Amino acid sequence: MSPGELCVARVPIFQGLSRQDQLQVAGFIRPLQVRTGQAVVFPGQPVSRVLIIHGGRLKVSRTTAEGQEQVLRTLSEGDVVGERAFLTGELSDNTVVALEDSRMCVLDHGDLSALLREHPDISQRMLRTLSDRLASAERLLTAVTSSDVGARVAAYLLDLPATLHDGVPGVHLPMAKHEVAAHLGTTPETLSRRLSALVASGAITLQGRRDISIVDLPALERAATPLRATSGI
Repeated sequence: MSPGELCVARVPIFQGLSRQDQLQVAGFIRPLQVRTGQAVVFPGQPVSRVLIIHGGRLKVSRTTAEGQEQVLRTLSEGDVVGERAFLTGELSDNTVVALEDSRMCVLDHGDLSALLREHPDISQRMLRTLSDRLASAERLLTAVTSSDVGARVAAYLLDLPATLHDGVPGVHLPMAKHEVAAHLGTTPETLSRRLSALVASGAITLQGRRDISIVDLPALERAATPLRATSGI
């Protein structure tokens, strides 16, 4: 299977297509590799392509009026960048930077327009993706405006994708702790204190720098209750 086919098969907006139609989409795709720290989108830049993450991780961030970085989300395999600019024609107001060496598949907006004319159901999936992203942004806004940093941290851990190890759910921080702190609107020192408090309460255990085991899920959910109650999560 070619890189283009792999990308198409992993992206939700294309998964409803038939195998033949997915191969047609793959014919428009070209590969792109970036190194750690390399930016692929800049603020004020016209975005004329859709980037499909094939491997690696990237972060989407914005600089506040005070000059601080606010991490909006992280991207991993199957995620897409550039569909909002395609739908609205607006310039980017975010920065997208590779957190590690990453592989992407590139689809020009012009080619995407041609595909939408032939497969209009793709646009519905794109709108659904943007709707999910809006809901995530609203949760983030609730988090950063909450005065309860402990609830903020607990809710963030609960929202991360978990995997089971010997029956215990575990999560992996997708960014360095100072970037997670920026994402949550707090400081690295405060983040470390809140994680230590969750460890002391028996809710979690820390496994190295970024891996966390959730040993008492109800306790972690109780810690997140103040935030979740106000956000409707």
